[in-house]
Amino acid sequence: MTQLSTWQAKLTGTTAPAAVMLIRLYVGAVFLSEGILKFVRPDAQGTGRFDKAGIPAPGFFAPLDGVFEIVCGLLLLAGLLTRLATVPMVVNMLGALLITKLPILWGDAPLFPGKSGWWDFAHESRTDLAQLCGSLFLLIVGAGAYSLDARLHQSAAGSPTEAEGVRR
Repeated sequence: MTQLSTWQAKLTGTTAPAAVMLIRLYVGAVFLSEGILKFVRPDAQGTGRFDKAGIPAPGFFAPLDGVFEIVCGLLLLAGLLTRLATVPMVVNMLGALLITKLPILWGDAPLFPGKSGWWDFAHESRTDLAQLCGSLFLLIVGAGAYSLDARLHQSAAGSPTEAEGVRR
């Protein structure tokens, strides 16, 4: 029987219900597809978009962001290292909101010419906000019962009788 260390237990442990899988699948699928699009449509979604937004070194940061989105999206879909995978995606979404969406509020968003004010910001940032909230939710509750994290946690912790020793 292998005892889980504290950090492993926090990383893979979850008491969240199986329904969390729905959030995990949505968030993971969106990150995966957006990461792939950075390579499939580099002008519109990758380096071109990063350059237009004024992000320095777009040839470096767009592919890096794409790789993170693909890897973390796959991890979320599988429910593997879910909490760990959400951390870079929270940073990713905060960056997207601050760099590309927040300027809409004062009418200075290069990616959204002619858009300004609260309603345009709310409309254009809805997916980023949903991804941010979904990632934060998964960071807090974990992957849920139907996940590789739950299986790994369960097998590493062993059954309760193994963990406590057989007492009769």
